[in-house]
Amino acid sequence: MKILITGVAGFIGFSFAKYLLEKKYNIIGLDNLNDYYDVNLKKRRLKQLSKSNNFKFYKVDLTEKIKIEKIFKNNKIDFIFHFAAQAGVRHSIDHPRKYIDSNILGFYNLIENVKNHNIKRLFYASSSSVYGENKNFPLNEKENIFPKNIYALSKKINEEIGFIFNKYYNTKLTGLRFFTVYGEWGRPDMMMMKYIDCFYKKKLFYLNNYGNHSRDFTYIGDVVNILYLLLKKQKKLKDFDLLNICSNQPINLKKIISFMKKNKINPKIKKISLQKADIIKTHGDNQKLLKIIKYNKFSNWQNSVEKTIIWYQKNMIKKN
Repeated sequence: MKILITGVAGFIGFSFAKYLLEKKYNIIGLDNLNDYYDVNLKKRRLKQLSKSNNFKFYKVDLTEKIKIEKIFKNNKIDFIFHFAAQAGVRHSIDHPRKYIDSNILGFYNLIENVKNHNIKRLFYASSSSVYGENKNFPLNEKENIFPKNIYALSKKINEEIGFIFNKYYNTKLTGLRFFTVYGEWGRPDMMMMKYIDCFYKKKLFYLNNYGNHSRDFTYIGDVVNILYLLLKKQKKLKDFDLLNICSNQPINLKKIISFMKKNKINPKIKKISLQKADIIKTHGDNQKLLKIIKYNKFSNWQNSVEKTIIWYQKNMIKKN
């Protein structure tokens, strides 16, 4: 079985590829290695994956239609996990075109090849951000969605393209609405890594909305387990569906910060007002997901935060 993972040098793509390689799957990885955050971190992730003989990597952008078609022609691919995207809600305010190109055009180029090459199923990353300011918590997949920024809109459009391709071309797709994922090898632009990083680099940490945010934090260890179970149970999935990937346990940022302080992670903080692209609270209902995969082993968030801190200390602090 060959599995294509896009965004394989990114946080979720890398973590899932590493998990599958340890189980001896054959992985084809795509990534454009863009500089939205530290490219060296992405290269370090790739170096980890390249230790396996079952890993093949292509440096390519999904907007490069001809190159993408060639990869599909030269490889017999069974399943795809699509995580490549221009990330960052706030970044989308200043650079909207990047999201149109990477997230919409890139997705279309991929799904066209899914149709043309009879891929068994495309699992693709959507986002909790599609719910916008909907406050009917916990949010289930039947809720109305109200994208608040171009990033969220790009994810909503992907879901709609997926629906059309399933309806007219019988393409099998599962949309994954990820809620705030954190953990080892995490993105440095996300709250937890940024907070730890600010402490060790003696930088000021800007706390948006004075810390009055709550997030449905979902540990990367749980995410890769969930993705693997979805792959194993893919025959039980509907031909087209949307699933919340979340812990169903929102945590206030002040609580996270208090716990970090107990672990001696205490950067200087500047409290600032709400950023206009931000959502105040996310809280997903994961009952639909759990009925399919029968997963009930969600990690204790305190233990997971401690693991994240330890990973940073071992891997991100330069040794003299």
